Amino acid sequence: MTSKEIRAKLRRGEPSIGAWLQLPCPDAAEIIARMGYEWAAVDMEHGSFTRAMLPDVFRALERWGALPFVRVAEAEMREIKAALDSGARGLIFPMIESREQLDKAIAWSLYPGGKEFEGGRRGVGFCRANAFGLDFSRHVASGEGLGHDVVLVAQIEHVDALANLGAIFAHPRLDACMVGPYDLSASMNLTGRFDHPDFLGALAFIELKAREHNVALGYHVVQPDEKALRAKIAEGYSFLAYGIDALFLQLSGRPPLPRNP
Repeated sequence: MTSKEIRAKLRRGEPSIGAWLQLPCPDAAEIIARMGYEWAAVDMEHGSFTRAMLPDVFRALERWGALPFVRVAEAEMREIKAALDSGARGLIFPMIESREQLDKAIAWSLYPGGKEFEGGRRGVGFCRANAFGLDFSRHVASGEGLGHDVVLVAQIEHVDALANLGAIFAHPRLDACMVGPYDLSASMNLTGRFDHPDFLGALAFIELKAREHNVALGYHVVQPDEKALRAKIAEGYSFLAYGIDALFLQLSGRPPLPRNP
């Protein structure tokens, strides 16, 4: 699976299912990749990764066909450049609340002169993403180089973003949005109360606006529950993260509860 193929799936409304990584362990990433996920998002916002760790984790994912994605700590140039130069094939931008934020993030993610989006401002240089120059021309080629096919996802995680969704989702190069349910509910003083009518109303509004602008809907099914995943697919969500590496370990490794005498 390539980033171009995942982007095409999302445009067709077909589900693309990945996993979430918080543990800076290439072995864990390799196990996740071998389980058949199309991609895995390295969490640079809440996980324990440093930039120097990314190449080894990415190689472990790539070895078994999972694309390396990164949820950057902030949608800022330095974070975006570090992830992409390390070889990330998808970026998830946290806390997008305005079109101006997204404009900058996407411009920093793409090279100038792209066929789909000409306004890229990504820095050009030798890096792991282009094999330190060995694959340079194919990577940065104007119009259709590999550097233009990065999967770009905006996280909607704050109630303040709702007033700006039309402008955010109208960006011509946005591949998907992704609801951040915990942060969104917290911004409404409803942390974790996902059944509250106000939270459900905000979620329905995001869904409506995404469909109006043909932006793929995304969600993180944090607790690995197959029924919950299938329910989200049935609701029209297509960019789906499933579980977290640390959570998989917790759920499978709990000791038996002691019996009362």
